[in-house]
Amino acid sequence: MTGIPPGRIRQTIMEWLKDPATHFPASRRAPAGTGVTARAVAAGLGVPRRTATAHLDFLTRLGVLRTRRVRWHTYYRRDEVRIAEVARIFDKGW
Repeated sequence: MTGIPPGRIRQTIMEWLKDPATHFPASRRAPAGTGVTARAVAAGLGVPRRTATAHLDFLTRLGVLRTRRVRWHTYYRRDEVRIAEVARIFDKGW
């Protein structure tokens, strides 16, 4: 394990998914807009895939990530509309 606090791992994932082409090699990404697999995130973080999947699933349940199944893979990408809604809620003072 990396010893990175869970919140920092999730923040890193969100930052990476903002621009996946910069943070993941083309071989680890699906066609543009599809997203990134848990395996690619795990490799980038240096954690087991199960750990990456737990963080990705948490962010998906929060509604800030969307998933897309292609055959046997699940791809994760940011939900920019939901992220903007959450940001507005916090900007208003909760």
